[in-house]
Amino acid sequence: MMKVFKKKEDKFKQQDYDSLFHNIENNLRELGFGDVTVNKKMKELNKILYDILLKIEDENSNKFKLNKRLIFRYFNSLSIKNNENFNKFEEYFLKFYDFCFELPLESVIREARNFNYGST
Repeated sequence: MMKVFKKKEDKFKQQDYDSLFHNIENNLRELGFGDVTVNKKMKELNKILYDILLKIEDENSNKFKLNKRLIFRYFNSLSIKNNENFNKFEEYFLKFYDFCFELPLESVIREARNFNYGST
């Protein structure tokens, strides 16, 4: 969603960003992690998010295409040769990107919750 906002030359609202990380933090606490562990994991997740945002798109393509090296770094189980799971993973994100790109920016976050992988 953040990439869609950037391509449409608009800013992803700080409130939405904060809400995303607040939900992740709450889920970690519900799993029983303490303050120190939660803070460490949140710092890690924030670093991973920005790594992905900066590198997820393959620069050699004129349309949105996943950067395989980046995906394999964080999801090593997808890096096996001829892995059908990677193809499904890529297809899901490409469809999600297209779905979000077609939405008006003011409704991207709200409507992304309604994304149905099979319908696009």
